[in-house]
Amino acid sequence: MNPYDIIKKPVVTEKGTIQKEANNQFTFEVDRKANRVEIRHAVEKVFNVRVVKVRTMQMRGKVKRLGRTLGKRHDWKKAIVTLAKGEHIEFFEGV
Repeated sequence: MNPYDIIKKPVVTEKGTIQKEANNQFTFEVDRKANRVEIRHAVEKVFNVRVVKVRTMQMRGKVKRLGRTLGKRHDWKKAIVTLAKGEHIEFFEGV
C-alpha cells in the first residue's frame, strides 16, 4: 500500500493538541485495513520522523437525523502515533 493511501488526514481536536504538547503524540485518520506496522512505516516515510508507538481504534460512525430521514456517518479507524523524543511534525506546528 502507498503511504499516502494509508494516512487519510490528521485529526485536529482540543484533546489532540494537548496530547501533542504533553506526550508528543499525533492523531490521524487511517485506512481501516491498515495495521500498526503499516501505519508506523507510512508516518515515518511521509513525515521523516521516528515512531516509538502506534495505538489504533475503530471508531463507529454517528447516527444523524435530518427531519424524518435517518442517516449514518461512515465508520473509520483512528491511530495515535507517539514520536521519539526530540522529533516533531512540521504540519502540526502552530495548530
